[in-house]
Amino acid sequence: MSTMTGTPAGLVKKPGAPDPKRRLLRWWPVVALVVLFVLPYGTVEVPGLLDGPVGSAGSLQLLALCLLFGGLATGYDLLLGRTGLLSFGHALYFAAGSYATNTFLREAGLPFWLAAVLGLVLGVAVALLFGAVSLRVTGIGFSMVTLAFAQAASLLVSRDPGGFTGGEEGISAPGDALPASLVGIGNTANLYWIALAFLVLCLAVVHRTTHSPTGRVWEGIKENERRVEVLGLRPYGFKLVAFVVAGTLAALGGIVHLLLTGGSTPATTTSEFTLSLLVMVVLGGSGTRWGPMLGGILYTWADHRLGDLANSATVADLPGVLRVPLSQPLFLLGVLFVVVVNVLPGGLAALPGRVRAARSRTRTTGGDSPAASPAPTERHDA
Repeated sequence: MSTMTGTPAGLVKKPGAPDPKRRLLRWWPVVALVVLFVLPYGTVEVPGLLDGPVGSAGSLQLLALCLLFGGLATGYDLLLGRTGLLSFGHALYFAAGSYATNTFLREAGLPFWLAAVLGLVLGVAVALLFGAVSLRVTGIGFSMVTLAFAQAASLLVSRDPGGFTGGEEGISAPGDALPASLVGIGNTANLYWIALAFLVLCLAVVHRTTHSPTGRVWEGIKENERRVEVLGLRPYGFKLVAFVVAGTLAALGGIVHLLLTGGSTPATTTSEFTLSLLVMVVLGGSGTRWGPMLGGILYTWADHRLGDLANSATVADLPGVLRVPLSQPLFLLGVLFVVVVNVLPGGLAALPGRVRAARSRTRTTGGDSPAASPAPTERHDA
């Protein structure tokens, strides 16, 4: 029986019971999702991070792009961090979803949703075809084949065969063929929610597949492919499944990008685009649940905001030896990448573990703990 001055019986931690604080922390993704969902209604200004209020059209556009590339990097990590496949052609499936949907809208006059479904199917077919060929070789050979496919597709788009791609200028989506609720500055919130839904879908698909029996085989392939073969399994089929799933998410991301930007651009077909995805994954933490998403969001935000910094009057007034490099956004992104990789070898996802380890060492040094704490390990959510 509890008393007025004692600790309530329901809050007493039983021996061996999980820490209530830790149980509450497990719900942070739900809280974060709710916060992200209501952001379009926000009027708070975040100086330095966004140009205007959180719910303004410009801020929502930037946040939507951050969410989109957070999801895209999460899907790409299905190849790099979960299966150990370094593909340089992932941009190809992203561009296939965007260009195919746009072409069905412009040339065939199809309704948007039908054009989007057909564009997604075409993206899946391209991923299946090129994956089936690329995965015939392994290691660096696989990377080079995917790079060759990506370069060929990028060249094809820039040459504008039949006037379908718009060449180096890209091609805009016909506004009258898009749903009215997805066109115009006043509907930016709807586009933001679509990007948020895409991110949630990517996280759910990657989490579900990596925790399936197939996902455990992917982990085995990443660690030692020959050992998987010895167990009587054929890695080729499992790798092809990972390739197609990642390509499907990329094609869907291309359709969302088409809505956000109002057109298809050849910049999304280049190998540099795939390299950006690689940087996002490494920046956030390859093979972790949240790392690629964080890397994609941070990289996209920095890519836009550092451009403003590079063109600011503050940088323009600096001496030439500083002004020239600092006026290049890519230079600033490169410096940021080098700093994070050296300071946080496991990416942003390793930061909480390192903070806990530092706090543990501090308590041990201060004499609060009689025994030294075990060395922390970076947990990968496979």
